[in-house]
Amino acid sequence: MKRRVFLKGVSATAGALAFPAIAVGQQYKAEYKMSTVVPPAFAWGKGGEIFANLARERTSGRINIKQYPGASLVQGDQTREFSAMRQGVIDVLCGAPVNWYSTVREIAVFTLPFITPDHRALDAVLASRPVMDEFFGLVRKAGAEPLAVGETGFRQISNSKRPILRPEDLKGLKIRVVGSPMYGEIMSSMGANPTFMSWADAQPALASGAVDAQENPLEVFLAAKIHTLGQKYVTKWNYSNDILLFAIANDAWKLWSAQDQKLVREAAQEAARQQIALVRKLFAEDVSRVQALGVDVHVPTAAEMNNWQITTRRVYARWKAQINPSLISKIEQVVEKTRKA
Repeated sequence: MKRRVFLKGVSATAGALAFPAIAVGQQYKAEYKMSTVVPPAFAWGKGGEIFANLARERTSGRINIKQYPGASLVQGDQTREFSAMRQGVIDVLCGAPVNWYSTVREIAVFTLPFITPDHRALDAVLASRPVMDEFFGLVRKAGAEPLAVGETGFRQISNSKRPILRPEDLKGLKIRVVGSPMYGEIMSSMGANPTFMSWADAQPALASGAVDAQENPLEVFLAAKIHTLGQKYVTKWNYSNDILLFAIANDAWKLWSAQDQKLVREAAQEAARQQIALVRKLFAEDVSRVQALGVDVHVPTAAEMNNWQITTRRVYARWKAQINPSLISKIEQVVEKTRKA
């Protein structure tokens, strides 16, 4: 009798111990899909690769993130990434809020023209607890858990027609821009003809001459060999530098253990640090490397930069009011302090 009771107790205890392991196993997917616009040949895509590898290593394979570059999970249309995450198609985001403007406009605060005019200003903003707490709160409200922030890089303009030294030089140029109406308005306010298209569509359009110009970090210019697409002139005007957001879909995040959440967050933060270092290194070298390809590169003077900023002020004010005036004002205050320091 005692033996029967003992065995029954052992069986019950074993079952109780085994249950949590089974439950955890049911909560975790065999693969978590991460979308990136570009592959690891670019600092952006490399940041995603580093994150996936670190998350897998630090969780002993429990969090297996697989990278899908070229925005292939959304047929190359990066503007659909955030909505696809909400639909369960994407589990992990490593991307730029400018691409998700039509879905989550309120987190596109870093894309305004010249809002962070240099790395000193950007670093101060990213180090501001009030700014980043509010920003991360908006991301959570939108449906994702923010883990870390990297940098996509200052966007520059290139074209196949002529040097761009002042706003008037943009007049009549057909320029490819990403899916933010604000970017389109910046260009049209200076007389250009903006056209919205994915990066996958932009490359053949540039090669054929259907589009005259494009704007991207010079890292992209180099890695994608944009000089082979007829782009002969570059202006390094640093007009926008969006963040690179590392985030997990809420539906996936809430099922992970607290320990795995901590490990994955730390992996993202480390990946972001490495990714930013890559972007900064390339930024320091990009002019000489682009010039070495036979491309004409113009680096504006301080007076010319001031002219660009003045020209975009009206667009800035209009879109500040539409995107998130309160948070943008906080960013402006942080940036202003860097000007006085």
